[in-house]
Amino acid sequence: QVQLVESGGGLVQAGGSLRLSCAASGRTFTMNTVGWFRQAPGKEREFVAFISITAYYADSVNGRFTISRDSAENTVYLHMTSLKPDDTAVYYCAAGSPITFRQRMGVRGYDYWGQGTQVTVSS
Repeated sequence: QVQLVESGGGLVQAGGSLRLSCAASGRTFTMNTVGWFRQAPGKEREFVAFISITAYYADSVNGRFTISRDSAENTVYLHMTSLKPDDTAVYYCAAGSPITFRQRMGVRGYDYWGQGTQVTVSS
C-alpha cells in the first residue's frame, strides 16, 4: 500500500510562485511514476505533469511549472511560477506504474492519490 500526502498550497497573487510537496510512504518501490493533477470547481481532473525517468508537462503549464524529486526523502515537488488565476484548483499527486505515454497523462494510469492541496491564485 502507498500513502501520499500533499502540502504547500495556499493563496498567492498572480505572477507569484508556490512549491507543492508530495511525500510518499509505503510500498513506493512498486511505483515508477508520480503525477500531478488538478481539479478546479466545476471541471474535471486535469493532468499537470508527471515524472518517471523523464518529466513531461501539460501545455497549459509547460515553461512555468517544474516537477522534481528527492528520492532519498521519497518526495516529489511541483514548483509553480508565473501563476495565473486559471491555475486555481485543488492539486493532487498520484503514484502508479503506467507504462505508456497516454497512461501517464490520465487519471486511470495511477493507483494511489493524495488528499489534495488547495492553490488559489488571485488576480
